Amino acid sequence: MACFLASAFLFILQTFAAPPQASISLNGINLNDEDVTLSPPPGTSKRPPHSIIIGVRKGGTRALLEMLDIHPEVAAAATEVHFFDWDENYAKGLEWYRELMPYSYPHQITVEKTPGYFTSTLAPERICAMNSSIKLLLILRDPAERVVSDYTQVYFNRLENHKPVQAIENLLVRNGALNTGYKAIQRSLYDIHMRNWLRHFPLEQIHIVDGDLLIHDPLPELQKVERFLNLPPRIVASNFYFNQTKGFYCIRSDGRERCLHESKGRPHPVVNSTVLQQLRSYLQEHNRTFFRLVKRTFNWQ
Repeated sequence: MACFLASAFLFILQTFAAPPQASISLNGINLNDEDVTLSPPPGTSKRPPHSIIIGVRKGGTRALLEMLDIHPEVAAAATEVHFFDWDENYAKGLEWYRELMPYSYPHQITVEKTPGYFTSTLAPERICAMNSSIKLLLILRDPAERVVSDYTQVYFNRLENHKPVQAIENLLVRNGALNTGYKAIQRSLYDIHMRNWLRHFPLEQIHIVDGDLLIHDPLPELQKVERFLNLPPRIVASNFYFNQTKGFYCIRSDGRERCLHESKGRPHPVVNSTVLQQLRSYLQEHNRTFFRLVKRTFNWQ
């Protein structure tokens, strides 16, 4: 019922909204007529996504999308737009969002990834309003390791932009106690965010990919995704090779080899063991609650 009402509301908004302006900015992407009227490859069209990788940040969303893109029946969206937690001109923006999807052939499914959706309070209801039967992919990793990875990304981004940085311990601990308000910790409270999604989608529509397993042995996790998306099995072991220098698996397809961007797989800082144990202890109860919600467990410390 919630999805139906939201869908009806969106339809009304779209019906009475003024036509989109000649130029609109969507998450920093400037869209105009030239952007959306390029000649498509013959026999292709743009369609709303059949599946969305909804998160989690630093869980392996980019790796999952690029590995899925090996499949000949998958068309992967190149742009990450954070549209469903976007506040301005929502009814107008929905059409622009669809235009950002790749051209695809009739036999292909379109997959988009935006890791911020999982922690968004707005995204579940809005995605449900767009397509209540959409298949959702959620890739998760050990939540404590995800916190450290989250910090690492911000740390390097600040260095590159010549901004001051702090040691991770100074962010994790305030006045001798764990800083539970730290955004990186909040993003790792998987149970809280999952409850929001389960208010709008049944668990059967959300496939959880084990991000830790995807890193160490990608094929089994991708085969599960193929089955979930009702895709014929096309991804095989020869599509991957382990890069000793980078320390993770890279992709081999169509006679080409490629690895993820150099920003992926950066070395993590060594975290004070006492502080790390504080973090893990705090996350344990949230992890147990999450396991009950999704009816499965993960090998998280």
